[in-house]
Amino acid sequence: MSDTVQQIKDRLSIVDVVSQYVKLERSGQNLRARCPFHAERTPSFFVSPERGTYHCFGCNVGGDIFSFVQQVEGLDFKGALKVLAEKAGVEIVYAREEKQDKDERDRLFELLEAATIFYSSRLSDQARKYLHERGLNDATIQTFRLGLAGGEWSEVSDSLKIKKFTDREILEAGVAKKNERGGLTDKFRNRIIFPIADPAGRVVGFSGRIFGENASPEAPKYLNSPETPLFHKSRILYGFDKAKLSMRKHNCAVLVEGQLDLLASHQAGWANTVAVSGTAFTVEHAALIRRITDNLVIALDPDPAGIKAAGRAARAALQGGLNVKVAKLPSGLDPADLILKEGKDVWSKAIREAKEIITFLLDVLAEHAKSTDNFRRSVESIVLPYLVDVSSPIARESHLREVAKRLGVSEHAVSEALAKVPKAPPTTLDVEREQSDSKRLTDRATHAYAILLWQRSLPDAQLDVSAYERDLEASVGTEALQELEALSEQEREKLRFTAEQMYGRSPTLNSRARSLLEVLLKERLSRELSQATDALRKAEGEGDEDHVAIHMKSTELLTQKIAELHKKG
Repeated sequence: MSDTVQQIKDRLSIVDVVSQYVKLERSGQNLRARCPFHAERTPSFFVSPERGTYHCFGCNVGGDIFSFVQQVEGLDFKGALKVLAEKAGVEIVYAREEKQDKDERDRLFELLEAATIFYSSRLSDQARKYLHERGLNDATIQTFRLGLAGGEWSEVSDSLKIKKFTDREILEAGVAKKNERGGLTDKFRNRIIFPIADPAGRVVGFSGRIFGENASPEAPKYLNSPETPLFHKSRILYGFDKAKLSMRKHNCAVLVEGQLDLLASHQAGWANTVAVSGTAFTVEHAALIRRITDNLVIALDPDPAGIKAAGRAARAALQGGLNVKVAKLPSGLDPADLILKEGKDVWSKAIREAKEIITFLLDVLAEHAKSTDNFRRSVESIVLPYLVDVSSPIARESHLREVAKRLGVSEHAVSEALAKVPKAPPTTLDVEREQSDSKRLTDRATHAYAILLWQRSLPDAQLDVSAYERDLEASVGTEALQELEALSEQEREKLRFTAEQMYGRSPTLNSRARSLLEVLLKERLSRELSQATDALRKAEGEGDEDHVAIHMKSTELLTQKIAELHKKG
């Protein structure tokens, strides 16, 4: 495994990898960009080609190509390894002991892959005909690996047991549930199966649409995998693994409600389409999209439930830092039926003519308002909360002007009303960001240590690193240096970037570093003098002549050292 990791690093630079996700610009020896992990207007995300690392000073994340892909794609290490190995053209080779010692997650991934193969092999002519009638062609059916769960009680469970998967693993993967007799009953029966993959393309769960003569009329139309160690509905978007490249290319994502809507949209040429899987659109979903693009078009079903869902999705997307538009679908058809009955050009027109969320809401409310006063109250109660969620001050100001114009009131009046609207509670992402911000290290000792870390990492350091380290220890003390050396690698990498950004290849680095050490030494000696003086006073008060003599000598020596430093300065 270590050989594979090194081969990938040899073939892919940090710039090769990061530049596929964000636009990098030169900043001294480094490159910088707007961080893909949090909303920001001023770039605080830096990449060091020399060290093969990145760090964001806004949200305090950093690492190498593997941690970057893990973070940006929402993967574990093995998922990032798979993605990077494919980019580098490197075959993943596992050592014999690694093959024998697979962890539980690996087993679940293998189980779900086996279940996917089982379901797809069972796709009947009748099910295929139904999918064709819904407008899907064989290429789409094959690409998205659609399958069929029959009416038997435990056919997929029995198949997995033959492959040596245990009952516990089958239950944990969400493929089956325990029955009253203590055996296993398949979770999905009489359903067309849509495999759901993580960003690396590994199957993590399923969605099943009711199908067949034997299906119970009381069964829900769609059934999704339960929450499992691999499948978290609030963090997984159906089709995201296949939409990533198109989202990046078009700098936009399209959100639809169901699997068939997504498949029809992809088939119609909108490969940047994603869908939620059995849950509402969340801030975590927004964060997943924002790793690739800032722009989202919401195209949910045009019925009342779909319009409400679009509104909830829009708020979550705005809170996640996305620019949000809403597509108004004609004819009251959902995306799949619209594409099937009226053609892909009508669908494309709806996406291209999507309106900013605030404009869309104003248009809908104006259309249904019974009076001017009714319109005003609706705008105040419905539109202003969305306006609060808009993260860009410029966009918010623009929308505020539009609201004032529509209502025929002053911008000041709208601003006053807006100030009274409560903000949404902070998300988990916001809390984590605030916690990381509170840990920033800014004192002089840390600054001097940052220079040491940076110079250590260079093959052609400007300073005599050994001499500088000795002088730093003399300036801050052995204990303080040990505390700095105990910082986490992430904090240390942040400090390297800090020093590199501040000094670059500055010809005055040596003199500036020395001046900093002198200041630190003066501060340390002054602290020690203060402590010695306090100890002297205490000894004098207690009449302890022996300690008076010791502390007197210490104060004299420290005073002399400080005076010598001031002469040098």
